[in-house]
Amino acid sequence: MSMQFPQWVVDRVIARQGVLHPYPEFDAATTAFVVVDFQNYYTQAGYQGQCAAAAATFPAVNRLAGALRDAGGQVIWIQTCADGADEFWSHHHAHMLTPERSQRRLHELSKSHQGYAFPGELDVQPTDTLVVKRCYSALAQGSSSLHEVLQAQGIRTVLIGGTATNVCCESTARDAMMMDYATVMVHDALSSYTEDEHLNALHNWILFFGDVLGVEEVIGRLQSVEPERKLLLATAE
Repeated sequence: MSMQFPQWVVDRVIARQGVLHPYPEFDAATTAFVVVDFQNYYTQAGYQGQCAAAAATFPAVNRLAGALRDAGGQVIWIQTCADGADEFWSHHHAHMLTPERSQRRLHELSKSHQGYAFPGELDVQPTDTLVVKRCYSALAQGSSSLHEVLQAQGIRTVLIGGTATNVCCESTARDAMMMDYATVMVHDALSSYTEDEHLNALHNWILFFGDVLGVEEVIGRLQSVEPERKLLLATAE
């Protein structure tokens, strides 16, 4: 499903880069779908960080993950861990959260809590890669090993899904773009706390940073890895 942008956004994007959508195809072998923070803490009722719109995007995320796997690409699931965050991210916990919210985040996002885990509705496969991050962007210095994982897998295109669109997803996507990855926000695999936040983030993203496509648009652009090349890639791993 194509996202409809205001005409002023379309006009400015085309004036800058000549076309609205710059990537006619994606080589699956060098493409990763990075799903950010689809943990119970951010997607399920009862948790402090719940984004109520997130669960409705699970089918779209599962569909794109399955299609990319079948085509020979990589699926990477990002999990936030708050263990020790009151020390390594002390400003955020001391000044950007009330004491009560800080303590609840530290508790519900610890590795020992069910809030850290993935919901059962997500199709997380043993062949997928799991990456743990410490702050909003998985690509901020010291946050996670995501950049090293992408480099080791030969990734050049990063597709972003998860929640929240305008927080950890956008933060990770911006850093990916500035680290020279072709980066796409997959709009129907993303969600935020309000529709305005979701849309505003995507409008700003396509204006300055990268493309915005829907799941079906991405799947339609995927160039599958040939069987012989899949075998070579598997042997190399």
